[in-house]
Amino acid sequence: MHEPIRLLIVDDHPVVRQGLRAYLELEADFDIVAEAGDGEEALAAIGEDEPDVVLLDLKMPGTDGQAVLERLGGDGPRVLVLTSATDSERVPAAIEAGAAGFVYKDIDPDALAAAIRTVHAGQTLLSPAAMRGLMSGGPAAAPELTPRESQVLGLIAKGQTNRQIARALGVSEKTVKTHVTNLLRRIGAADRTQAALWAVRHGVG
Repeated sequence: MHEPIRLLIVDDHPVVRQGLRAYLELEADFDIVAEAGDGEEALAAIGEDEPDVVLLDLKMPGTDGQAVLERLGGDGPRVLVLTSATDSERVPAAIEAGAAGFVYKDIDPDALAAAIRTVHAGQTLLSPAAMRGLMSGGPAAAPELTPRESQVLGLIAKGQTNRQIARALGVSEKTVKTHVTNLLRRIGAADRTQAALWAVRHGVG
């Protein structure tokens, strides 16, 4: 039996926190270790309660969710941004600051549970609605990728690991690692999260 996923819920609306807790407590593999109503409380809880995944609202008074991400600097727990559908313009900044995923508050509860498990497993997750928000401005000019590089990048954008990509394409994991290294250099991405964001922005995958 695996240890439950330790969750921190961060939202400035108590009713939202209560609703999330009421549902997520029904999931046997989740343990809600703390709640926070603003960014300062969230940072304190991260240090004290050591959650595995933080459900983070972006719009909060005082220290908002973006500031929390920036102060974490990519260290600490995995962060799943959970915010309103009017915040699509915030997606790039949140992902660049280290968020592992981005979903909207109208998400189906079962899909939210799946999203938490996905980011906890080390994968990147952008909801279809968040992807549409990213692409609404149209893709910018981009370096031309080979068909194989486009395939690999598309699978990275879906959150797949090197092993999963190797299995999907029928190649070795070493070959996939080489493709990923070349891709990151070509598109100017520092890591897989930035590569996934680049793929969404340019309609790859």
